Amino acid sequence: MKSLKYILLVSFCMTLVCCNKFLDVQPKASISGENIIVDETSANAALNGVYSALRTYYSVDFQSIAYLSGDNIQWTGSQSQVQEFINHQVNAENATITSAWKGIYVAINRANQVIKNVEELGDDVIAESVRNRISGEAHFIRALAYFDLARTWGGVPLITQPTLEVKDNTGIPRSTVEETYELVLADLDLAESLLPETTNRFQATRKTVWALKARYYLYNKNWHEAENYATRLINDNANYELLKPYYAFFADGVTGTRESVFELFYNANELNPHRGQWQPQQNGGTRQWAPNNTFVNLVNDPAIGGSRSALVAKDNQNRWYGNLYYRSPATDPTYVIRIAELYFIRAEARAELGLLEEAQADLNAVRSRAGIANVTTSSLADLLIAIENERRLEFGLEAHRWFDLVRTNRATSVLNITDPNKFLMPLPAEQLLVDDTLEQNPGY
Repeated sequence: MKSLKYILLVSFCMTLVCCNKFLDVQPKASISGENIIVDETSANAALNGVYSALRTYYSVDFQSIAYLSGDNIQWTGSQSQVQEFINHQVNAENATITSAWKGIYVAINRANQVIKNVEELGDDVIAESVRNRISGEAHFIRALAYFDLARTWGGVPLITQPTLEVKDNTGIPRSTVEETYELVLADLDLAESLLPETTNRFQATRKTVWALKARYYLYNKNWHEAENYATRLINDNANYELLKPYYAFFADGVTGTRESVFELFYNANELNPHRGQWQPQQNGGTRQWAPNNTFVNLVNDPAIGGSRSALVAKDNQNRWYGNLYYRSPATDPTYVIRIAELYFIRAEARAELGLLEEAQADLNAVRSRAGIANVTTSSLADLLIAIENERRLEFGLEAHRWFDLVRTNRATSVLNITDPNKFLMPLPAEQLLVDDTLEQNPGY
């Protein structure tokens, strides 16, 4: 963890340097907070740094764990460490694992810094409503970061104070996955109390918190609360809706549509490298990630994929490629939460609660948007499989499939994983080398 803490320290300072045109003061070598976050302007600049860290870890490394570990994507490159995810034999030395872990903790450290320093600002330098908003957004991002850590690695070290020196936080043991999720919920509860109930598709609001709470409760099998929070977004049809056709939320360069609950934006100065991984050489990419034959056949079947066939296209060599990320320059958003996910969450929760007709209605709302026929079944097991299959196509090029199969205990039968230890990723080897308090996940 020493190397991680150093990276966190340097990263936060570099962020403040990059944002110094928004600051009235120069950043110091230490990130103690003294003369760094001193007013509303510098607090907002620091919050921008938290979002920047979130965009960074959601751009390639973290999402590629979800893409490649599922069964929709193939790797066309030559790096064996990438193929490890597809083979479900990931090594602790894997560079993607290391980069994702570090990137998430960078976001956490920046959020910790904002939370601590903003709460210390007096009413004479920042309005209470502004302080609450900034703190609430930082708590939301920290909650999302720990949620992503928990579903990828299980229990992790819980760090809630800023890293001030290289030696800080060394020796903190891993918490249990239950304790990690408890922190997620505590942060979401606090964010919910601090943030306004407004609609903003690029920054956290109370509605964004509700959406992540719906996902949180789904993962933790609290069906009543999952249904409750999903309903809050679905019923807000003045601001959120399933756009028709399916590709209306991403085609033609659009951003921030009514489909989107929370998406991460990029621009010409902060590009999203997703595009280069998906697009073929004729479009200036490498096509190292590509839809596999099974996914291509499913999404191109009019009765199964419907309008979701827009997710794939053919290049000049007659090869299929993913086309969710296509813009030039590479300013494609990352779609963290879409309203379609809330329909699926409510459908699954209602099915588990025995409300099969209501669950089918939610599932069929998404199917109708894709232009395919309704599903009718009186079996809970069949309905849950139908929801699983629909999620596979709806989020075919988004970071859901692997986590869906793991949380529903379906990874063994669908992916033929015989060792349940492989449902969690290994902790990065370099972290274990520098901090003997950390323990590796079983099986690695």
